[in-house]
Amino acid sequence: MVTGEYLNPVWLGFLGSLGAGLATGLGALPNLLFKNTSAKFMDGLLGFSAGIMLGATSFSLIIPAIKLSNAWITSLGIISGGISLGIANFLTPHIHTISDRKISSLWLFILAITIHNFPEGVSVGVGFGTGDLSEGFSLAMGIGFQNMPEGLAVSLALTREGYRPLRGIGYATLTGLVEPIGGLLGSGIVTFAHQLLPWGLAFAGGAMLFVISNEIIPETHRNGHPIEATFGVLVGFIVMMIFDNIFV
Repeated sequence: MVTGEYLNPVWLGFLGSLGAGLATGLGALPNLLFKNTSAKFMDGLLGFSAGIMLGATSFSLIIPAIKLSNAWITSLGIISGGISLGIANFLTPHIHTISDRKISSLWLFILAITIHNFPEGVSVGVGFGTGDLSEGFSLAMGIGFQNMPEGLAVSLALTREGYRPLRGIGYATLTGLVEPIGGLLGSGIVTFAHQLLPWGLAFAGGAMLFVISNEIIPETHRNGHPIEATFGVLVGFIVMMIFDNIFV
């Protein structure tokens, strides 16, 4: 365990989630080289993204929450996180598909992505708020890797709707910049109210499970490539498992 005894966990949570969010724009950079990508390839990438999120949720959020409290508190936190994301999903104008949608309003698009990215930032912030830097870095790296294929998917979608590649990359990066807001919130809450740490970990885990099931996996199966998407999930899960064991 690497602790942040001499470092402010709130700022670490902010910086870690900022780095993870900026990875969205990094992942969009290949849009400068090509505009057309096969649906099969994108489904595999988004499946990989879902696997990373699932691994981060399991190893870095839910299991630590159980160790710090018990299965009942963790279950309550998971349900609370899922319900919160469900309410936000219901109240916000939301567009589920990525590859061929008609974008009538950029702000509706950004609001939809905000629902997706905000709990990821919260999870990174909560990870650093534990005071265990290895946990925080593992989450930040995992979420960063997970954001890269999503950034490419968003950028390509915008380009197909007539936006210039650089503008698509810029907007893709912008969608990731909601994560440091969530990171600051997550790390701040668990740092100043330590008794909320297990609940915060479980809440972030529940929110991410909602995103995985409601957003990413249905999207990967929509184009008729479930096998590629499923193996993407498996590989992403394994990658996050390895990261978690290397850095913890």
